[in-house]
Amino acid sequence: MASFRDKTVDFYSKAKLLYQEKAYDIAGEDGKLKKLLAQVKERLDTVSHNPKVQSALEPIMLFKRMIQAHRSGEFKVSKKTLGLIVLGLVYFVTPLDIIPDFLPLIGFADDLSVLIAIYNSVKHEVDDFRSWEKGKL
Repeated sequence: MASFRDKTVDFYSKAKLLYQEKAYDIAGEDGKLKKLLAQVKERLDTVSHNPKVQSALEPIMLFKRMIQAHRSGEFKVSKKTLGLIVLGLVYFVTPLDIIPDFLPLIGFADDLSVLIAIYNSVKHEVDDFRSWEKGKL
């Protein structure tokens, strides 16, 4: 009989695969990327007053600009980075996640930790993008 820990790990593995598949599907189509950006804007409009979300606004806005620049062809993001960014934003806009967002104080903790982890893992491309943005000014 499988232990609770084994079942939990299996659940997380399946959830991760589901989010990754959805992210790569979205990243591959311009219309879906545009729709995701609209969903991020709507979600930010409803939750940006939350102090926990305030700390993640900068990475979210940066990710949005990176996707927009990628879509326009002005700045190309690697397929892996685009997939990770989309994965983080999909997780942010999805109301059902590991810790429901309606729970006071901790509801956005998982969303923010996912976004920050992705931000840190694509930091090299974030830095390149910021340099490119500064050069445009």
